[in-house]
Amino acid sequence: MQIRRTATASLTLPLKHPYSIAYQNISEAKVIFLRIETRDGINGFGCASPEEAITGENFDAARELLEGEIREHLKGQDPLRRGMILGRLAESTARFPSVRGAVDMALLDILGKKACLPVWQLFGGFRRSIETSITLGIAPLDETLRLAGDLLKQGFRILKLKGGLSVEEDAEKLNRLREIAGPKAVLRFDANQGYSVAEALRLLELAAPAEIEILEQPTPRNSPTLLGHVTQLLAVPAMADESIQTLHEAFHLAREELVDMVNIKLTKVGGFTAARRIDAVAQAAGIESMVGCMDEPALGVAAGLHFALSHENVRYADLDSFLDLEDDPSSGAVRLKKGMLIPRSAPGFGSSPGVF
Repeated sequence: MQIRRTATASLTLPLKHPYSIAYQNISEAKVIFLRIETRDGINGFGCASPEEAITGENFDAARELLEGEIREHLKGQDPLRRGMILGRLAESTARFPSVRGAVDMALLDILGKKACLPVWQLFGGFRRSIETSITLGIAPLDETLRLAGDLLKQGFRILKLKGGLSVEEDAEKLNRLREIAGPKAVLRFDANQGYSVAEALRLLELAAPAEIEILEQPTPRNSPTLLGHVTQLLAVPAMADESIQTLHEAFHLAREELVDMVNIKLTKVGGFTAARRIDAVAQAAGIESMVGCMDEPALGVAAGLHFALSHENVRYADLDSFLDLEDDPSSGAVRLKKGMLIPRSAPGFGSSPGVF
């Protein structure tokens, strides 16, 4: 089996509802779709969502890497030798985790199609579906409550509120959300690095009536010791997101007992294979994993879903980005039913983006 050629398609997908987090405003998603074609007619699809604020990747440089060095390297290779291919691309993709993830995704898609199995079954098939949270960006209180009410009516049970700019405003929103959502809903909070340790403690004090389930990345990413202080001082589980991008960071957080949970995003960590290694470290340390997403299309979410379904330690999901994208050529790669994400039964990741 040999790779015949590759193709890329770069798209800017507007968001239906632009949103804000502690350090940026988001109104669109820039995506590079990748197709790897084999000589016997199997096409594998992947996607990269470079986001300079998170992954450090420049979009144009990421596209040039896929269309230049990686294209030349992949031609003629056996796509089933994924380990060898990714190993030889390790140096050139060291600063481009979403690019490495796109190649990994497309090769796994080929493997699934060759085996006539979905990827989640190839890697263990631990569960058949998983419930996702739905995110509320930073917005005025009235708008936040209105949107939350609409989402609850649609069947979502887990709400994740973004904040990190004002402890008092964040606490008020959480408490009011609990009032309208009722006791059966799950509330999570993501400060996106916006707090000090004292502010994180203050939030949990003021928002005690909200009974939040998870406090995500309260402190700056480059100060894991601060995250450790929050973990030690709070009864609510503290989760690392921006603070965990590499296997080394996962090992450090686990060894020093700095965190209760980790948010593994395939685009951020370098793909499905890298995510498996990070989750193994977390599981060995007794740390639960969430699979999350960047601003990425349904194909990227499908890869995250297959990862979650095939790994026992991935107990939580935050895979909602595809719901807000306009003109997503990979829409339909996953199914959603009252907040539950269900994979397609097709081999591989179950999507053939209509851009090639």
